[in-house]
Amino acid sequence: MKALLLYPKFPQSFWSYDRFMELAGLKATIPPLGIITVAALLPTDWEIRFRDRNVTPETDADWAWCDLVIISAMLVQKSDFQALIKTAVRLGKRVAVGGPYPTSVPQDALDAGAHFLVLDEGEMTVPQFLAALERGETEGTFRSLEKPDVTHSPVPRFDLLERDAYLMMAMQFSRGCPFNCEFCDIISLYGRKPRTKEPEQALTELQTLYDLGWRGSLFIVDDNFIGNQRNVKRFLRALIPWMQEHRYPFTFITEASVNLAEDDELLQLMGEAGFYAVFLGIETPDQDSLQVTRKVQNTRNPLVEACRKINDAGLLIYAGFILGFDGERAGAGDRIQAFVEQTSIPQPMLGLLQAPPNTALWNRLKQEQRLLDEHSHPTGDQNTLMNFIPTRPVAELAHDYVAGFWQLYEPSRYLNRCLQQCLQIRSPKRRQQVMHFPVHKGLPLFAKILWYQGLRRTEIRRQFWHQLWIIVRRKPQMLNMYLGLCAAGEHFWEYRTLARQRIAEQLGYDPLQAPRVETPALSLVSQ
Repeated sequence: MKALLLYPKFPQSFWSYDRFMELAGLKATIPPLGIITVAALLPTDWEIRFRDRNVTPETDADWAWCDLVIISAMLVQKSDFQALIKTAVRLGKRVAVGGPYPTSVPQDALDAGAHFLVLDEGEMTVPQFLAALERGETEGTFRSLEKPDVTHSPVPRFDLLERDAYLMMAMQFSRGCPFNCEFCDIISLYGRKPRTKEPEQALTELQTLYDLGWRGSLFIVDDNFIGNQRNVKRFLRALIPWMQEHRYPFTFITEASVNLAEDDELLQLMGEAGFYAVFLGIETPDQDSLQVTRKVQNTRNPLVEACRKINDAGLLIYAGFILGFDGERAGAGDRIQAFVEQTSIPQPMLGLLQAPPNTALWNRLKQEQRLLDEHSHPTGDQNTLMNFIPTRPVAELAHDYVAGFWQLYEPSRYLNRCLQQCLQIRSPKRRQQVMHFPVHKGLPLFAKILWYQGLRRTEIRRQFWHQLWIIVRRKPQMLNMYLGLCAAGEHFWEYRTLARQRIAEQLGYDPLQAPRVETPALSLVSQ
């Protein structure tokens, strides 16, 4: 069998870092770990070609060569995912699809023409699919209510990647999350019992990347790295000597729940293992909204204090914030802005609440007849209005979102947060704990930052040089991280304009210029 594995394009989004990638000579932030894990599950006598369309598109020769097309996608990749299926069908190729998007909304893939739906987790359903092919079947849907034991998951096919095109490599240690946030589809996809790999298994994956020549940052893509704290500590205790023996070839970033701040030992182990940053789902500083959305882990301790503890452990904080929870009080956007300024989180991801299919939120809103169209679903884009009737007027929410994003990423405010975050992070004992960037790409990027922010951008030119001097004098070990944050600003300053345009297109007016209409949410949506 000749299989062409395709990963669809992402639209320009908060996390695409388009302008940063252009300046850095890169194509994508991280590789698609799911589909290269599926590649490792395929028979060894198959011929495989892999194309991440965010890096290198497939060619006509690839289409002509293959017998079978395999596509994996997330919701945000909906447009390109469906276009690829239709192209494959038009060319007479059999199409198998999988990943979070078709797992959540299988009908979309069927409507586009997919022949095989290999859903849920591949360790369970890829063998079913392969057995069907052996029997000569030409279509089918393969599902499994049972969750796989990830200790038997294979090493992903990292060798298929154009590794120099990515900012970071990726690995996974666990699946699932113990919490029950109403809006989150992770627990519906992967369950509430976190399943982890064995420490030696994870080290084998790291050794594979090391042997392939990767040096630099690595994203541990777990949706909650600390969901199983006992096992993650076992992994970190094994990782620390491995990193020491290999002279710290990697630095790590991951996602975790805010209760990370409650475990001093875990924070210490992460620092010793070479973690430099963590993404937190803070969502909102409003305690009543956290209770409504069942994010109780964020209510146990003051959130500002939690951020301070994580910074004290040497970790940079990225964080997500959401507007539009039921019962949310007016001024929520202002309170998020105040929280971000108080904690100096440099890159807050602000979004409007969406109800993904099959989540507890989706099911509740469907029962309450508040879904705008129960057969449609959000695309995963941060610039999409809610797919349900909110309790606050849509005009008010749209204004809060656009105004919040516009002000949070005002260049001087952004640069100031970058400086303050780097200053308040406890100095790492090892230089290697800071985000690593290859010298041959880092030096040209540094030169471009000096040109754009130190010379061309007159509104921040003086601030840029003043802050650069402060970092060099007070925290030289943070210089690499600081300059990386500055460079990312070039993306966000373009993206905030795009976000404003996208919301304006959906509303029919610019929410920062038109007067806010204080009509009830239901009547505004119906208009």
